[in-house]
Amino acid sequence: MSLDNSEVVDAIGTEARDGTVVLSIIDGWDWDDEQRHLRALQDKFNAYFGFVESKQIYEVYPEADGKPLRIDIISRFPIPQRGLAFLEKVSAVAAQLNIAVAHRGL
Repeated sequence: MSLDNSEVVDAIGTEARDGTVVLSIIDGWDWDDEQRHLRALQDKFNAYFGFVESKQIYEVYPEADGKPLRIDIISRFPIPQRGLAFLEKVSAVAAQLNIAVAHRGL
């Protein structure tokens, strides 16, 4: 799991309060090498977008059909400004796929 394997969805579940299906990215990496970290996040997001666009999500998690989708980044370390700017850009792309993006710390 985590950023070490971009081809794996780290976690998926449904929020009880509103039915949103949440795909989680578990980010335990520090930000010492920002460029490497951003590349890994980009790879992970691309894989998650592909998971949704290919409709594989509905094969793996049929409960997602017709539900709002969100990708949550759960970070162990504070995200620096450059990382936050990246997440803003990713959020714009995700919105075109009707996917929300959020982040929070551990």
